[in-house]
Amino acid sequence: MNNLTELHKFIVSAKAATYVGDGKSIESCRKGSHDLSFIDGNYRYLDSYFGGSNFIGEEIVYENEIPVWGMNYYGSILKPQKITAAETGAIIKASLSQMYAAGRFLGGWEHIKGSKVYHDSSKGDLSHFTGYEWIEKTNEKVYELFYHGGLIK
Repeated sequence: MNNLTELHKFIVSAKAATYVGDGKSIESCRKGSHDLSFIDGNYRYLDSYFGGSNFIGEEIVYENEIPVWGMNYYGSILKPQKITAAETGAIIKASLSQMYAAGRFLGGWEHIKGSKVYHDSSKGDLSHFTGYEWIEKTNEKVYELFYHGGLIK
């Protein structure tokens, strides 16, 4: 992996085209997983996750079919009596689509949609990072997700 700017642009495009962009699922690569894929040139992106309101997953980017970057995540609805999985998904998609339109996927981000506020906070850069996203509804945390990742060597 020798062009981090190119890799970053690909990751933003792949994320925007898959979960956030309602990309089509591909055949599951692991029993019970939901898999989304995006290909552009020599890069291929795979997001494979399990679950719904509580979920765990992994994103991998391949360059010429060699894994070069990855991210793991775990998210859960903390207050199912206050927010549904559909509401959670809608605000996440709306928030992340704005972040990706700004050409990035790391760093602080906040998006307000009605009584819900999406927050994202991360440390590090494309090569090595940790992060946390959460949603508050009427000033109460109702959802959270932890993520980490970086270059694979």
